[in-house]
Amino acid sequence: MAGRGEQGTRLCGVAPGLAEDHGAAPERVLFPPAFSVSEIKNKQRRHFMFLRWKQQQRKEKLANKKKRKKEREALGDQAPPKPVPKTIENQRVYDETTVDPNDEEVAFDEATDEFAPYFNRQTLPKILITTSDRPRGRTVRFCEQLSSIVPNSHVYYRRGLALKKIIPQCIARNFTDLIVVNEDRKIPNGLVLSHLPDGPTAHFKMSSVRLRKEIKRKGKEPTEHIPEVILNNFTTRLGHSVGRMLASLFPHDPQFIGRQVATFHNQRDYIFFRFHRYIFKSEKKVGIQELGPRFTLKLRSIQKGTFDSKFGEYEWIHKHREMDTSRRKFHL
Repeated sequence: MAGRGEQGTRLCGVAPGLAEDHGAAPERVLFPPAFSVSEIKNKQRRHFMFLRWKQQQRKEKLANKKKRKKEREALGDQAPPKPVPKTIENQRVYDETTVDPNDEEVAFDEATDEFAPYFNRQTLPKILITTSDRPRGRTVRFCEQLSSIVPNSHVYYRRGLALKKIIPQCIARNFTDLIVVNEDRKIPNGLVLSHLPDGPTAHFKMSSVRLRKEIKRKGKEPTEHIPEVILNNFTTRLGHSVGRMLASLFPHDPQFIGRQVATFHNQRDYIFFRFHRYIFKSEKKVGIQELGPRFTLKLRSIQKGTFDSKFGEYEWIHKHREMDTSRRKFHL
């Protein structure tokens, strides 16, 4: 046991004489260049050495950062530009379907697609929000809060009625979109968005749902003013279609007096939804306050036409094994 303890202290870079003094701690840990924590057999010792190694790595990183900062201050205007850190976003694999704003083909497709009447101001959004059969309390509260931020939306519960029967009734009552919130084990986990009367229909996986009471430092209840809409980072043809589908849920001409904004932010094919109220504190400073609810969507499929689980034709389906071969490839 004495030999093992002596070996452990030598690995820590502490002299054997100092190891007997338990109150004294070394100022710096020196590890050999070819040091490997996994070679240590003792589990407790291995964990202790790993923590010391991580601490040394952090100290070296902080020292290098301070050194570079002093060098930049000494050089002044002649200092080289800061290196851009590598992230998954800026290392993204190029997608050939990335939309060019000046592309005539894209402009023609958008002028003739199913959402053209909305963007040409020929129709006003009218949304029906429903749930899966026999929803629980959390899903019911989520639908109510969702209807409070989407103008001209109505919540109805299915009571066992099939979606194929609901869609013709929605079309007859001039609804432009149908939102179906699905749940599993009393938690909302899916969302179906169908544009009426001719589709398309998008299936999303829903996660990270937070109701208003679960959000810290939330603001007061949202008002009935029409919010502004921000669609961020929808760059491909598929992303443009999804963005236009989400934008068609909100009317044109937001009421800026309400100072409310709904944000759909796409990052790594996850669509994060947030609802905020903002206030201008000065000419340069703006304060924001989240109102809720918040949730995250992941596109699973896009189906042509309205919802049809048996005979529907799919435009796009997310196939995990075939499409997720690289972490740097995104589809939206």
